[in-house]
Amino acid sequence: MKVYFIGAGPGDPELLTIKAYKILCFADCVIYPGSLLNPKMLENLKGNLKGDLYDSSSLSLEEIIEIIERYIKKGKIVARLVSGDSSIYSAIQEQIEELRKKNIPYEIIPGVSSYQATAAKMGMELTIPEISQTVVLTRFEGKTGGATKEEIKKLATVKSILVFFLSANLADRLQQTLEEVLPASTPILIAYKVCHDEEKFFFASLKDLAKIIKENNIRRSALILVGESLKACQENLRKRSRLYDKSFTG
Repeated sequence: MKVYFIGAGPGDPELLTIKAYKILCFADCVIYPGSLLNPKMLENLKGNLKGDLYDSSSLSLEEIIEIIERYIKKGKIVARLVSGDSSIYSAIQEQIEELRKKNIPYEIIPGVSSYQATAAKMGMELTIPEISQTVVLTRFEGKTGGATKEEIKKLATVKSILVFFLSANLADRLQQTLEEVLPASTPILIAYKVCHDEEKFFFASLKDLAKIIKENNIRRSALILVGESLKACQENLRKRSRLYDKSFTG
């Protein structure tokens, strides 16, 4: 008996890992985030799932733990699906802490994050020599927390690419904050519902961030990427790494 926290990936059913798929097929109980998961993933899985399904989108933490505990007491296997990768913005830590209190064993199966899928869709690498060797994953401060305005400004001064999760509804404030430390011409990419049927990508400049979000009625399920390395989406930057340099002996 064990609880498996499984990263379901960004939405494409084929980006679910083989390990995750195998566990889902033999789990006795599958708890999934109905409001975030691509319906196609469940459709593809249903014929192979033997366990009971629970949509966690309307459940509280206590209700989720109660379901888990009920199955574990019967010696069953529980699969707890989360969108993207379990290591960021998955809210599994609070669930893990409750499981620890109850001595319920668990294991985490990683998944593909939406920021990784975005880079793949755009045909680029996020870390580019001389331009950006750092990727910052964060969210702007809202009602449910996040990095403060001052923290964001500090992060933006590092030679990096910024990836904002859960921040589309704060686009006005985010743009104003970033423009205090970055040029208005800084490249941005808005990735909406990556790997879903409705996916859209908007490549623009920082000065147009809030306008694009508003005009396209984007409130959630979007990533905002900011940084000079995004130019690689549209042009060859001619920056070679030393990895494939004949003269490199390190």
